[in-house]
Amino acid sequence: MTMEHVLHMAKGGGETSYAKNSWLQRRALLETTPLLDKAVREVYMALSHPTMTVCDLGCSSSENTLFFVSKVIEAICCHRRELGASTKVELQFFLSDLPVNDFNHLFLSLRGFKESIAVGHEGDTLPPFYITGLPGSCYRRLFPDKSVHLFHSSYSLHWHSQFLDGLEGNPNEGNIYIAKNTPPYVVKLYQELFQKDFLLFLKLRYEELVFGGQMLLIFLGRKNEDAYSGELNLVYGLLAKSIQFLVEEGLVGKEKLDSFNLPIYRPSVDEVKTVVKQSGLFDINKIELFEHNWDPYDYSKSDHVDDPLQSGMNVAKCLRAVMEPLFGIHFGESVLDALFNKYAHNVAEHLEREKTKYSIIVLSLKK
Repeated sequence: MTMEHVLHMAKGGGETSYAKNSWLQRRALLETTPLLDKAVREVYMALSHPTMTVCDLGCSSSENTLFFVSKVIEAICCHRRELGASTKVELQFFLSDLPVNDFNHLFLSLRGFKESIAVGHEGDTLPPFYITGLPGSCYRRLFPDKSVHLFHSSYSLHWHSQFLDGLEGNPNEGNIYIAKNTPPYVVKLYQELFQKDFLLFLKLRYEELVFGGQMLLIFLGRKNEDAYSGELNLVYGLLAKSIQFLVEEGLVGKEKLDSFNLPIYRPSVDEVKTVVKQSGLFDINKIELFEHNWDPYDYSKSDHVDDPLQSGMNVAKCLRAVMEPLFGIHFGESVLDALFNKYAHNVAEHLEREKTKYSIIVLSLKK
């Protein structure tokens, strides 16, 4: 089983689909719009020919990727209007994800998107833009040398390129991610694979970017250097607890739980900086960490959750939209409703005691 054949978000437009449950990811795009605007303007000003090539890596199947496209077009329109520019520019967008991604659902949204963006920019002369799907892994070459001006990736680079090797005998028994009792050598495997993957990603994108090209990368991270601590450890710890409940109910075999390790790692800011510096390929324009509540619909800054039961359900829906295909293959589709109902309950119990937030890293790079 390889990542390229199994990793995708929940398909279609149903109640448990990613298309209906990706507001958490949309909030990250809203948070980072000023950085995107700055990168687009700088790349546009440095164009040496009239076509600007932009790629969204890990586009998935929701309209978030089209929201990104709209923000690039908006930045170009605003900049041209401010400068009074009349020079022709065309935009070529590539929406890229693994081949198993639901590209059909995404591209069925294109007609409505083009109509809405035309209405939204009435009075502006929109630059001609073209949108193409590009199946492939971001851990492989995707473009010819020096052909892309801007790469964007949101909520993708915390995913590994492969499942962890070297875990014979189920050493992380009872866990699906790094927990308090995870052996240090398992933690090291997680860290080394992240470093290897991210370094490879940087080298590949360096070859594909034009000189002066930029990247805006957004991914889950953690606030401190201790890999045993962090909000995602807790998120996935509660999920492991939910699977353990299914084991006790006889719905899932214990060996299924013990043999499963999420192919994810959320680094610290310093870990990210270290790999970028190790590559020696990019200048860091900016790197920062921001936080969002677990419940994507909770915008409050208070230290308590008003409705833990509803927030628990919201968190479970968001996570199910991401994990359902992977969990369905490993644990069986028949247990998914019971699993995520129990998870919603466990999250609600936690949020009654403590309000918790995701940590998100945003990294802006220039070649």
